[in-house]
Amino acid sequence: MSALVIGIAGGTGSGKTTVARAIGSSLPQDRVSMIEYDAYYRDRPDLTEEDRAHLNFDHPDALESALLVEHLRELKAGNAVDVPIYDFKTHRRREESHHVLPTPVIILEGILVFVEPAVRELLDIKIFVDTDADIRIFRRIRRDMEQRGRTFESVREQYYKTVRPMHMQFVEPSKRWADLIIPEGGNNRVALDLILAKLRSVTDR
Repeated sequence: MSALVIGIAGGTGSGKTTVARAIGSSLPQDRVSMIEYDAYYRDRPDLTEEDRAHLNFDHPDALESALLVEHLRELKAGNAVDVPIYDFKTHRRREESHHVLPTPVIILEGILVFVEPAVRELLDIKIFVDTDADIRIFRRIRRDMEQRGRTFESVREQYYKTVRPMHMQFVEPSKRWADLIIPEGGNNRVALDLILAKLRSVTDR
């Protein structure tokens, strides 16, 4: 039986990762694999570190979607893949990779998961996490400052220059492709319970 691929999309700071982890942790460990679309940011060794820091990471062209499509097809066919590991402090891919085994359920999460048609066509269930913009931006600021060593000024500049306009151009319109829209992300227990009931029926087979 081919793997069931769940795509989880939504704006930055919407709670996509929280939803993905809540689903993943509620299933047997050997029955689910998780992939972050962010891992597929293009490696740009031709640019200086300063130039890489000013790339538009919220545009679909920043991601190597063809490689993701190849990996999803391999996993659905029952083959393991080596997923890149992206370093957000240096804006480069690391030399090592993450070995992902084929499992009955594969969870893919990222802001642009529904935008690329070739990726979208491989998704069996599409979930959009819909959270208010003010909550999302505060989460983004905290994450970038605490986990990625960013200054408040750099986060603010990036938000107005690329994050917000790309959200309006690509992320928000992609909501129309969703099979299920979850308000308030990981806090919506009813929606999570419904999703898990569906997935357990698959993994218990």
